[in-house]
Amino acid sequence: MKLLAIFIGICLTVFSYACKTKPQALQKKDTDSIYKFSQPSPDGIGKFYFDREIAHVMGAAGASWLERVEREKEEGTAKVIANLSLPPNANVADIGAGTGYYTFRIASQIPQGTIYAVDIQDEMLAILKSQAISKKINNVKVVKGSETNPNLPPSSIDLAIMVDVYHELAYPHEMLQAIYKALKPGGQLLLLEYKGEDPSIAIKPLHKMTVEQTKKELNANGFKVKNVGDFLPIQHFLLFNKE
Repeated sequence: MKLLAIFIGICLTVFSYACKTKPQALQKKDTDSIYKFSQPSPDGIGKFYFDREIAHVMGAAGASWLERVEREKEEGTAKVIANLSLPPNANVADIGAGTGYYTFRIASQIPQGTIYAVDIQDEMLAILKSQAISKKINNVKVVKGSETNPNLPPSSIDLAIMVDVYHELAYPHEMLQAIYKALKPGGQLLLLEYKGEDPSIAIKPLHKMTVEQTKKELNANGFKVKNVGDFLPIQHFLLFNKE
């Protein structure tokens, strides 16, 4: 496993549901008591949710790293998709889709369904649209989201996924509430996050999540854990049901 490459990559990656500016995450205008503010650490924004400091978002400079040939071996992408067990007519949202690494792989599994590729960066949206055209894939819809909302219709999706995105959301409560509304009754949310319990995984701590912390935050927003998969090399497979 090329942990050094992973460590370097996380510093460049567009995994994040990223934005070009960070001030919104730091301003105390969102005075809701669900967030706390303190002096930021080198890798954080000084904003805390359930005592977890939110990580800096990353830019689009590392788009090519998302498509590296080693990614399947390092992360077990095929296993993730196989464990989703999606019906062919499922509607899925890839939130923080980046270059569409997961988007287009899932699209082939749901030929009668739709996958919404949601991102906040114009550069990523352009790549997603270009990829959909070049690959001649017609069931991908590119959506521009915001820091607080994926901008999906209510009760429109069966599954939402966030791949190494959640820990960087500047407004996790608002985003989870918006996803909850976009999910159909019985819908599910999948988070893939680097294993925060494992110090041997060469990722900065704020860019990892523990199972315990993830459950705490998701439970507070109406999600109940269905499956904590331990079959991936460096990530948690965390599947939640909409209660």
